[in-house]
Amino acid sequence: MVAALLVLASCSKDKDIDKPAQLTPFSATLKVNHVWSASVNDKGAKPLRLGLGLAAEGNRVYAAGHSGEVIALDVATGRSVWRTKTKAPISGGPGVGGDLVAVGSSGGEVIALNTADGQIRWRVRLNGEVLSAPAISERVVAVRTVDGKLRGLSPKDGHELWTQEQQVPRLSLRGTSHPVIVGDLALCGFDNGKVIAVNMNDGTLQWESTIAPPHGRTELERLVDVDSPVRVSGQDVYAVGFQGRVAMLALDTGQIWWSHDASSYRGVGLDDDALYIPTADGEVVALRRRTGAEIWRQKALAHRGLSAAVTTDNAVVVADYQGNVHWLDKATGELAARAPSGKVRVSNPPLVVDNMVLIINDAGRISAFRTTPIGAGMSGTRKVPAEDKPATTEAAPQTAAPASEAPQAAAPEPATPAPAPPTPPPEQK
Repeated sequence: MVAALLVLASCSKDKDIDKPAQLTPFSATLKVNHVWSASVNDKGAKPLRLGLGLAAEGNRVYAAGHSGEVIALDVATGRSVWRTKTKAPISGGPGVGGDLVAVGSSGGEVIALNTADGQIRWRVRLNGEVLSAPAISERVVAVRTVDGKLRGLSPKDGHELWTQEQQVPRLSLRGTSHPVIVGDLALCGFDNGKVIAVNMNDGTLQWESTIAPPHGRTELERLVDVDSPVRVSGQDVYAVGFQGRVAMLALDTGQIWWSHDASSYRGVGLDDDALYIPTADGEVVALRRRTGAEIWRQKALAHRGLSAAVTTDNAVVVADYQGNVHWLDKATGELAARAPSGKVRVSNPPLVVDNMVLIINDAGRISAFRTTPIGAGMSGTRKVPAEDKPATTEAAPQTAAPASEAPQAAAPEPATPAPAPPTPPPEQK
């Protein structure tokens, strides 16, 4: 492994790092209103929230910090409902379902709390770091660990019900796909480029499908991780891999109906007509759901380390490595609005609740935004100052991504630093 890292280091010296695209003023069609802000206590923790996103159910939104705090907020006002200190280095979650909210730690611990008051119901230790949110149903808490295992735990006390395992390549991106529960199936992507479906009743493998096989001569070229969660609509499953493909699969059999070359480590957004992919190079691509045909491609945010995309009624929303939140017109892909969220990278997907966009940046700050259309003939273009004030547009200088946010390469379990490839800027195991 050391020899492989030295080879990667020597190769990287000969390659130029692609600079993030410069943000420029534009004519906005949406006005951004900042609704509220909150934060999860992460004092003393490194600004790395790779698997610490937001989850919502009912009138509450949940978040967690690496220092061990789990919080519940009122989604309308951002006011704290409860805060619980778990005293664990949380690295995955939260996931919410029914009366449970669950998180996972870098030490391999899974902790379940009551959604009503934040009291810890149970905690169990697994043999693997948790870097994604658990999925929760009435029968199973599904947890993905970095050792290539998908585990089903009992919601009552956390004891293990079943395990499914996939081979982990010697080199992979740092991150794991969080499971998705649909009916009796738990679906999850893996570092070997496969998506599997597990019967939650007994843990048997329902199907497995290869999104893209590894290719290339070097370990770096052969990365095909499916690190983002699959998206399910009706009987259709959508998945995308890094340096691989985006594909539409059948929910019951895993059969691939269509696929196209693509590379993404963040995931896809979905609405009734299209799916939206922020690529590893920072382009945002819209494809027809039924055929995979390209609708539009937006290149204005190239190499800006985009988050996954989510959709509102009239826009596609992504965030970047400087904490800027971008709204794109669904029909054309043109920039519709922009607002800052704290000058810190946003690694996790935005969350849409009642058409309000919630963002958590890598320092644990949570921001809520609403947008309203700007009337015909009104210009929304203006220069926004650098301070953290939500606005419609913003101009930013052309800068390269900070070195501390470059990828890391390592074996599946211990993390070992390695030089960054030219693009993209994901974390690597």
